[in-house]
Amino acid sequence: MKDLSWLTAQPIAHRGYHDMNHAIWENTLSAFSRAAEHGFAIECDLQYTADSVPVVFHDDDMQRLCGIKGDIREKTAGELALVAIGGTADKVPTLGQLLRLVKGRVPLILELKGRKGDDEGFADAVLETLEGYEGHVALMSFDHWLLKDLKALDPPYPLGLTAGGNQPESFFVHEEAMQLGLDFISYFYGDLPNSFITRERTLGRPVLTWTVRDQAGADHTFSHADQMTFEGFDPNERLIA
Repeated sequence: MKDLSWLTAQPIAHRGYHDMNHAIWENTLSAFSRAAEHGFAIECDLQYTADSVPVVFHDDDMQRLCGIKGDIREKTAGELALVAIGGTADKVPTLGQLLRLVKGRVPLILELKGRKGDDEGFADAVLETLEGYEGHVALMSFDHWLLKDLKALDPPYPLGLTAGGNQPESFFVHEEAMQLGLDFISYFYGDLPNSFITRERTLGRPVLTWTVRDQAGADHTFSHADQMTFEGFDPNERLIA
């Protein structure tokens, strides 16, 4: 089994170490720089542009983050480089820009945001961009077809399932994904504990949680999982046993 101790070694800043979109916005180079400076691992979202470039952005639509209507996938990376996030100086960054900024200082956990029937080449483009990067990287997705695409390319990075739910029908679907040979899981902390996660941890798979926003959520995480993805507070302010 792969050594994934680095994956759970430090708290993971959700979409970078932003300040809940007041001055430092999610999924921006400013948020990623702040996370690296504080020694937090970075979780972020990848979308796929009209010119086949992986960019760091969560939503399908650009209204919430950029104040303009439009599908992120209908824009080119060049167009997005001119679009301000939250009225700040930050623009929509490419995955390549993120890699050049972080330079292996902290681990990166990259979540691919899929769109069924429209993801041809997405997995390939992500792996091509990552080629030669010196630093810890993990890839994950809610979308089973993207996990299948990534697995088929035999990447050198651990692959994970992003998921939630605490009902047997959810567990059946998740177990189907795990049969691809995935390495870890990122799970909604409010749905823990459950039999699916307990079993996967028994099998030695690390479990991260999302998205923890207070100390109570942190405490819950460390009772039932291995590390948290957090936002909105500083996990170093209190020692977490």
